[in-house]
Amino acid sequence: MNGFERLSAMMTGKPVDHLPVMPITMMFAADQIGRPYGQYAADYRTLVEGQLRTAEKFGLDHVSAISDPAREAADCGANVHYFDDQPPAIDEGDALLSKPQALARLKIPDPLGGGRMHERVKAIAEFRRKVGGQLLIEGWVEGPCAESSDLRGINSLMMDFIDDEKFVQDLFLLCTEMAEQFAAAQIAFGADIVSIGDAAASLVGPEICQKFVFPAEKRLVDFIHRKGANVRLHICGNITAILPQMHDLGCDIIDLGYPVSVRAARAAMGAKQVLLGNLDPVREVRNSTPDAIAAALGACFAEAGPNYIVAAGCEIPRDTAADNFAAFSKFAGSNKPARGH
Repeated sequence: MNGFERLSAMMTGKPVDHLPVMPITMMFAADQIGRPYGQYAADYRTLVEGQLRTAEKFGLDHVSAISDPAREAADCGANVHYFDDQPPAIDEGDALLSKPQALARLKIPDPLGGGRMHERVKAIAEFRRKVGGQLLIEGWVEGPCAESSDLRGINSLMMDFIDDEKFVQDLFLLCTEMAEQFAAAQIAFGADIVSIGDAAASLVGPEICQKFVFPAEKRLVDFIHRKGANVRLHICGNITAILPQMHDLGCDIIDLGYPVSVRAARAAMGAKQVLLGNLDPVREVRNSTPDAIAAALGACFAEAGPNYIVAAGCEIPRDTAADNFAAFSKFAGSNKPARGH
């Protein structure tokens, strides 16, 4: 099986020859080709080169267009700081929607309009040309809570949940519609799976998630499925309290951040949900050894059961030793899950 076939089979309950491996690599990938990260985030050709080199060198089953969370916000007109060798960063002190009334004037940017969103779509198209049907091609959109935080400022949004529910609903609607349009463009140009990054959702708790976040995420998940792609949900942080509700979203893959118990996630989500993760990227990956990484992955696999994808609990740090990272694909290649629905 190739990577595309292996991950596709994993997501549809079919037998696989061995566990898939699908870690998040961004700065690590840029370093594999000796390019500064600012160039990786700005130029789709550099991103594609870095992803392909990393996938080939370390035996990964996918390539990804993820680079930073500021693409949509930048095209909306947010103040974004760019750096030579670090990811772009949104200036939360000068948030685009620092005044709520500005929302009424905000228009959803065209994902094919020549901005940073378009650069991601170009990366997807290049992936399709070079490795379509061989490696799973992953697009990426910001989830409604994360994008609302980017546009409004996370501290202001946290107050809005209490003080101005109508504003939050309107903002979430715009962010969801923007994510739908961005996802649709990526799917049209070759994305096999679209990942939803909604890190801010880990901060608000079950009640707010149930009221605001999950209805918007569910709409987005269903939209992506209707467009013919799979869905991966990535919410960093300790999401233990919202695991049962996350399962109800119907995602094909759910990432587990390293603070989450894999055993608890499996108990909350049932046997069929595909789980991914969840080694501590610093303590258990960068600062570890290949043997210790294999042991930690073995513990995750034992708790997750057969519907499991090998990865860390978030991005692989850029200064991780090559032998440490290679331990992921080595472990995956030597473990075949007994599965099938």
